[in-house]
Order: sequence, then structure tokens, then C-alpha cells
Amino acid sequence: MGDRYNIHSQLEHLQSKYIGTGHADTTKFEWLVNQHRDSFSSYLGHYDLLNYFAICENETKARVRFNLMEKMLQPCGPPPEKLEE
Repeated sequence: MGDRYNIHSQLEHLQSKYIGTGHADTTKFEWLVNQHRDSFSSYLGHYDLLNYFAICENETKARVRFNLMEKMLQPCGPPPEKLEE
């Protein structure tokens, strides 16, 4: 029983520390937005991937970086309307 409590407290600590880990009330949309933003930030952080995208799109590296930063604002489009109860 003590192990189960310890695992849950560790999970709650991780969820409060890192937004991308989600929690019980995380919606599918929020989870997808976190995944997309993590991917875009990884692309920006890895110089070789940025070069690869620039070559594939026949754009400058600065333009590709700008486009990725723009996509991070709303990577999955506007949020869905919440149902009021």
C-alpha cells in the first residue's frame, strides 16, 4: 500500500512540475497541443533538423524558424468550445 501512495505522489509531483505530462483532467486537445509544441521546440533546438527542413522547403533557415515559431501559437487550431453545464 505504501508503494502505491509513493508512486501516486511522485506522479502528481511530475504533473505539477511539467505541463506536458498531463493530468486526469487533460483534454485530448490540450494533450495534442502539448505534443505539437514539444515537437516544434525540438525541431528548433536541433540545428541539423532545421537545416533539413530548410532544404526540403527551399526556404531560408530564418524563414523556417519563423514559421515554426508561428505554428507554436496555435498548433492545432483554435480551441474547441467548452460545453457549459
